[in-house]
Amino acid sequence: MENTKDLTEHSSRSEGNRGDSFGMFDGYDSCSEDTSSSSSSEESEEEVAPLPSNLPIIKNNGQVYTYPDGKSGMATCEMCGMVGVRDAFYSKTKRFCSVSCSRSYSSNSKKASILARLQGKPPTKKAKVLQKQPLVAKLAAYAQYQATLQNQAKTKSAAVSTEGFNWGNYINSNSFIAAPVTCFKHAPMGTCWGDISENVRVEVPNTDCSLPTKVFWIAGVVKLAGYNALLRYEGFENDSGLDFWCSICGSDIHPVGWCAASGKPLVPPRTIQHKYTNWKAFLVKRLTGAKTLPPDFSQKVSESMQYPFKPCMRVEVVDKRHLCRTRVAVVESVIGGRLRLVYEESEDRTDDFWCHMHSPLIHHIGWSRSIGHRFKRSDITKKQDGHFDTPPHLFAKVKEVDQSGEWFKEGMKLEAIDPLNLSTICVATIRKVLADGFLMIGIDGSEAADGSDWFCYHATSPSIFPVGFCEINMIELTPPRGYTKLPFKWFDYLRETGSIAAPVKLFNKDVPNHGFRVGMKLEAVDLMEPRLICVATVTRIIHRLLRIHFDGWEEEYDQWVDCESPDLYPVGWCQLTGYQLQPPASQSSRESQSGSSKQKKKTKSQQYKGHKKMTTLQLKEELIDGEDYSFLQGASDQESNGSANFYIKQEP
Repeated sequence: MENTKDLTEHSSRSEGNRGDSFGMFDGYDSCSEDTSSSSSSEESEEEVAPLPSNLPIIKNNGQVYTYPDGKSGMATCEMCGMVGVRDAFYSKTKRFCSVSCSRSYSSNSKKASILARLQGKPPTKKAKVLQKQPLVAKLAAYAQYQATLQNQAKTKSAAVSTEGFNWGNYINSNSFIAAPVTCFKHAPMGTCWGDISENVRVEVPNTDCSLPTKVFWIAGVVKLAGYNALLRYEGFENDSGLDFWCSICGSDIHPVGWCAASGKPLVPPRTIQHKYTNWKAFLVKRLTGAKTLPPDFSQKVSESMQYPFKPCMRVEVVDKRHLCRTRVAVVESVIGGRLRLVYEESEDRTDDFWCHMHSPLIHHIGWSRSIGHRFKRSDITKKQDGHFDTPPHLFAKVKEVDQSGEWFKEGMKLEAIDPLNLSTICVATIRKVLADGFLMIGIDGSEAADGSDWFCYHATSPSIFPVGFCEINMIELTPPRGYTKLPFKWFDYLRETGSIAAPVKLFNKDVPNHGFRVGMKLEAVDLMEPRLICVATVTRIIHRLLRIHFDGWEEEYDQWVDCESPDLYPVGWCQLTGYQLQPPASQSSRESQSGSSKQKKKTKSQQYKGHKKMTTLQLKEELIDGEDYSFLQGASDQESNGSANFYIKQEP
């Protein structure tokens, strides 16, 4: 199903019943009609303060709607809104409750369909599918369910401050473009965003009104930026004076028809009340052929924000002090799919590590032993009460590989993103071949004698590249520390070290149709401090590799990230999930950081070549211990839907 709904296709009454009430609009009032003429019911969804009779108000007939439990055995007629037993519905698709509705659906006039959608007409009686409840609604029956779920999300996000940063103002003032939600398959609605785009119509609160109760009006999407939309009230035409930004996934955004079915009044903004004498006719004309959100949009948002990882689950995760090994950690909290993991031996629960639930750095208990990876045994002999091992099927899957034929071998050379300095791609060596396609890799010239700074990548990881990748794609390759024969030439280096390059055919060359473009804005994790999510920009694209720049910071803080990394999010993700967003760095923040950059000197085993950013949070805290580092999250190793050769030159 598409994720926007054509308003001409929504439910209305049968032809006979439509004719009886077409002129009276069944309880609707226009500028020229007295509001007392609307029909009403003894029941009311909620008490609403009386509205002045001299205002143009479009409202529902006041009936109470109920909705069944939504189990799989139920279905809703797309023509009349009847809810009934699915098996009793007509045709294989079960879209209509009768032959009559099926035929009316295709022949129904656009005008009558729009009116029925706006009015929220209750279903007419049909033989065996009619529910025994006296009044049954169609699409907007989700209203109470939606309000409960979304009020919880609203309360949660209200407590989160972005310290004055506003995405809407930032984008408007600079004419920026944001990466679309469909670029982020791991994010809420990433796989079911559909064709939500400009000109989609929604019902939103009318803020240009002085009435004592909350009223609504219809608005159209002028511009999309991730989850956020710039909206303009219907009737303002080219006047942008009252345009406003909000999250499409917010609790106050509804599909057209929600107000009518929920008993909420539609009131035109005060600024334009004088423009038309018949607002009903205006809306019918404007909405004919337009699209709105699907009726179950808010339900999909809620479902896409349910995460299988729960507090107290135990996992194996990289040891942030020694990359070469893993440790047991416990899920402390889950926010938007991001996990705050506390290492099991941390008595005060402050020794933590942040990553996404799809990160390649976390694994099920027993993973290290199964592939031969180094593991730090916990001093805790038995699980603490309430803690339990995370089911293996919840973790990101990697591609199966065949290691029986030609395969990676110890000592082979390659190029790899340095997990301790993500702005660089370095000369690297395979130090150990593990089971299931995993490799231990070291950065040439910067390795500890005991191998404590080796790091684990899967053979299909998008963070490792064949020899020559950087040269072909005009990326600066970082040579081994202390190597003096510059400029660096692979041919000379291989001969001098007596090494061979890893075969090109063993690397992952799949390139999905990711949709990113240079200049797009997004929210990105600072992988050198993964609890922070910052305002960022895509500055380069090399096949599936993205160069992420953190707005307000120098290029030395940029990071190479895969296009499918679970550490990239659409604009508005922090607001939606209740996570704190770090705004672009100010000049004062950068100056404060430069005076303390020496605190990031690395030990011999951790040759760190860049400076770690000092962000809004860090300015208020003590600097982190110099040996606590976090590492590249990489990409979810899923099959991509395209391919490209690494040896195709890309424009810088």
